[in-house]
Amino acid sequence: MASKRDYYEVLGVNKNATDDELKKAYRKLAKKYHPDANPDNKAEAEAKFKEVNEAYETLSDPQKRRMYDQFGPDGPQGFGGAGGPFGGGNYYSYTSSGFDGFSDFGDLGDIFSSFFGGGRTSARQQTRRGPRKGADLNLNLEITFEEAFLGVEKQIVITRPETCEVCHGTGARPGTSVTKCPICNGTGTVRQVQNTILGQMQTTRTCTNCHGTGEIIKDVCENCKGKGTVRKQPKIKVKIPAGIDDNQTVVLRGEGEPGEKGGPKGDLYITVRIKRSNIFTRQGTTVTCEVPITITQATLGATLKIPMVDGTTELYTIPEGTQTGTKFTIRERGFNSINSATRGNFVFTVVVQTPKRLNKEQRDLLERLALTMNEQPPIKKKGLFG
Repeated sequence: MASKRDYYEVLGVNKNATDDELKKAYRKLAKKYHPDANPDNKAEAEAKFKEVNEAYETLSDPQKRRMYDQFGPDGPQGFGGAGGPFGGGNYYSYTSSGFDGFSDFGDLGDIFSSFFGGGRTSARQQTRRGPRKGADLNLNLEITFEEAFLGVEKQIVITRPETCEVCHGTGARPGTSVTKCPICNGTGTVRQVQNTILGQMQTTRTCTNCHGTGEIIKDVCENCKGKGTVRKQPKIKVKIPAGIDDNQTVVLRGEGEPGEKGGPKGDLYITVRIKRSNIFTRQGTTVTCEVPITITQATLGATLKIPMVDGTTELYTIPEGTQTGTKFTIRERGFNSINSATRGNFVFTVVVQTPKRLNKEQRDLLERLALTMNEQPPIKKKGLFG
């Protein structure tokens, strides 16, 4: 399968483009490739039109744009099992379930309805009566430094409305049905014609009888009180991949609020917060830490047992004459890179510790060492070495 084109390239903007620049580029291209404006080449225009909409939908949303900049147009691959809420690429997904008109673009829908067949009902009004995607949910999840390094599966509890099991989301009592609003005839809007000095003026307002839904529920469901949803607190398992960084987001498709009128469920955005480690720090995919050594180890050289983030140890031999502050690298023992097969390094800095207290034998040995090095032996004064 061919990879998707870069969304910035699709819209013809650079990666630092502002919201206004994105919207301006989108309007221009959407008008150019709208199928109604290309009757002689409708199939190709429709493909480009959807590509433009997909690019704009991602880049116009700050959260989706941040994820896109992290993972690219295809998203990270190869993580998560098949099937269930975690399979089939449910991780780090940041595009919608599909293009359904201009419902997600606010006033742009009304703008394009005036461009192409101005007398038609706006996309916003059509969406109000038709299927609507459920709202997205946001959640912060705190994990340890080690969990971010190794990856972890967490069980979270969220509060969300779920489709009523009694009425199956209709809001009507079982055995009854939803009826068309007699005031607006199911359109959700009422048109009014007023005579002015300039002639007749037609306005459209939301139907107050059905509140814009186009439907009336005479006998409401007792379980959901006519809402079609009931608030619950389901438990959801989420897999956090090894190598995730602080403030990155995991997305679970279809774990948000239920859609309306048969629309798809929203998504669950989980922003990961990583606790600080008392031992390790992180710089991209590189793990760093400080390792204390003695004067004799620094002078004579030594084989050190270096603790790794995963709980194992790595033997590393430092040369004689090692100075405090010297850095050593253990390759490919750092963090995994989520969007590639590479792995970072482990860098430790040695810190030579000076003893604060010496016994008589230790002091005599150091004084003899000082003499062999043509140094003035220290005056035996309390506190000079400790």
